Amino acid sequence: VQKSHVDHSITPAALRFGEGSHGSVLSGNYAPTRVSSGWKSTRIDSVWTLEDERRFLDTAPSHIGLAFMLAIWTGQRQGDLLRLKWSAYDGKEIRLRQSKTSARVTITVGEPLRLILDNTERTTETILATSRQTPWTESGFRSSWRTACEAAGIDGLTFHDLRGTAVTRLAVAGATTPEIGTITGHSLKQVEAILDSHYLSRDSALGLSAIRKREIYEGAIKTPN
Repeated sequence: VQKSHVDHSITPAALRFGEGSHGSVLSGNYAPTRVSSGWKSTRIDSVWTLEDERRFLDTAPSHIGLAFMLAIWTGQRQGDLLRLKWSAYDGKEIRLRQSKTSARVTITVGEPLRLILDNTERTTETILATSRQTPWTESGFRSSWRTACEAAGIDGLTFHDLRGTAVTRLAVAGATTPEIGTITGHSLKQVEAILDSHYLSRDSALGLSAIRKREIYEGAIKTPN
């Protein structure tokens, strides 16, 4: 039996990762989009807001909540996370080879995710497991994920959207494009395309952050009268 719970003692810490990036519940509108970097998506409004996250974690079973936290804190693809073994986590970092690109990534585990991992009983070889403590099949996970989204009233957002949301939150927190790519495995052009085409243009928190940085900078170099 898993002893971890994505409860109110942990969820606020998880939500603080994206503090300042609140937004309305997204409608999930679709429109064709192509970018020159090779990264493409047909989704525009596809970011999980903090309110979406809170509603999901408040209602999802702990083993589904763990999948959410792994995705939002690592920015990895569903298939790679379903196959991720406990042996890839040393208490501080997660190391994996991405199946799609064969890229090796080393991810420092953020405190909210670390707390959950360290309080999850290791009953299977993989970190993520079903309620029966067996490894997930991709179809089985998708079905359980849909059920959890329906229970939380989440519409128009997918598990894959957590990958782009992780990119966005890292950027809003001040991470550079190379830093983000190191974590998610995206190329620099892919990170820039994701941010430019889909996310940061809709995130007022980034604009606020930019103005605050300018105020600090110009205040520091301003010559006294």
